[in-house]
Amino acid sequence: MTSLTLRPATVHDVPAIQALIAPLAEQKILIAKETVAYYEGIQEFLVIEGENQKVLACGALHVMWRNIAEVRTLATDPRVRGKGLGRMLVEALLDRARTIGVKEVFCLTFEVDFFERMGFEVMSNQKQLDPEIFAELLRSYDEGVAEFLDLARVKPNTLGNTRMITTL
Repeated sequence: MTSLTLRPATVHDVPAIQALIAPLAEQKILIAKETVAYYEGIQEFLVIEGENQKVLACGALHVMWRNIAEVRTLATDPRVRGKGLGRMLVEALLDRARTIGVKEVFCLTFEVDFFERMGFEVMSNQKQLDPEIFAELLRSYDEGVAEFLDLARVKPNTLGNTRMITTL
């Protein structure tokens, strides 16, 4: 593979991120968001670019609370799938989580085998949260938080993916 650069995303990457996500959203693997949501969360994203600064992969780390974050919106250009870009992104996102003090990272995924190789485990039951933290998280408008909490309001939109978690 040609030279790759892993870097924080910028606002200029939003169209490329959306282009990576669009076919996966059509297949109901990822959930497409409004453009404004990508701009609002751009600081959560890392991208990998190849030749000519073409964005080939993206992923985000969304902090939910002091001890937990979510790896989300992980997408790779189909022409370079299986070349290690997803692994590179997840490793970098987990490093970022460690750096900011997060102790656990979860994901909602169809790629169970991939995330198991990355050290994640399928969550057997809903994560037991301190009732005070649960009450605080209920105030979040974020759909990923609602999915994690297994709230009834998101069940109609659930893609059927698997909840997985790793401890750092």
